[in-house]
Amino acid sequence: MGRRLVAAAFTGMAAASPTQARPAASSAGNGATAVAAASDVSSYYAAADGKTGAALKSALHTIISSQSTVSYDQVWTALKNTDQDPANTANVIELYTGKSIAKTRNGGDTGDWNREHVWAKSHGDFGTITGPGTDLHHLRPEDVTVNNIRGNKDFDNGGSTVSGATGNYTDADSFEPRNAVKGDVARMILYMAVRYDGGDGFADLEPNDRVGNGSLPAIGRLSVLKQWSLQDPPDTFEHRRNEVIYSTYQHNRNPFIDHPEWVESIW
Repeated sequence: MGRRLVAAAFTGMAAASPTQARPAASSAGNGATAVAAASDVSSYYAAADGKTGAALKSALHTIISSQSTVSYDQVWTALKNTDQDPANTANVIELYTGKSIAKTRNGGDTGDWNREHVWAKSHGDFGTITGPGTDLHHLRPEDVTVNNIRGNKDFDNGGSTVSGATGNYTDADSFEPRNAVKGDVARMILYMAVRYDGGDGFADLEPNDRVGNGSLPAIGRLSVLKQWSLQDPPDTFEHRRNEVIYSTYQHNRNPFIDHPEWVESIW
């Protein structure tokens, strides 16, 4: 079975309901479900078949722009589902710290988790407006203090260890996440660049190969993000998350989780 079919089959099986994978009735039934799921995902991207470069990016933009939206308040509830700890359904997993924390600890106090915009909302000045400001494909739970340390910094390698978040590093103008989520971060950034292209009244978001982008509708460093995507391919947690967002909330997908090879095809 080809790489595309395997990935697609997995995403379809990863979250039959918002909180847990569908139990397998039998190996034969499980196989049939996988084939059906692969077919569904293949059909979703049919308009992108055979395309590369700018044509692929344009086709994917059209595909993933057909979506539902959630409000910023609704993000709290959604993250308790999309980022649920598979080992403890009462908890979520924080993106950068990797810690499991009670769903009920959401808020703004020290020790709480809040809503991290991986594409920093000041980069394009979209704030928390419905659309890029509430798009679940780049919103993740994160410790309040660590979220503040990341701030609106671009992504790059290097810096000093982030207090309270072992494996993460930061300096004056960049942030490096822990190895286990480097690819997740890259694919979220590249999703945003494809989804928000200057239409819908929002800024045209684009990655570039620099840091210190400030309020420009850009985030770097693209060469590093591409390397992170290769280094850390989509895992079970990321596949499930993509499926839950698609099936329960926004009804669109992150194409770079289903097809990580498309990163190189476009950039």
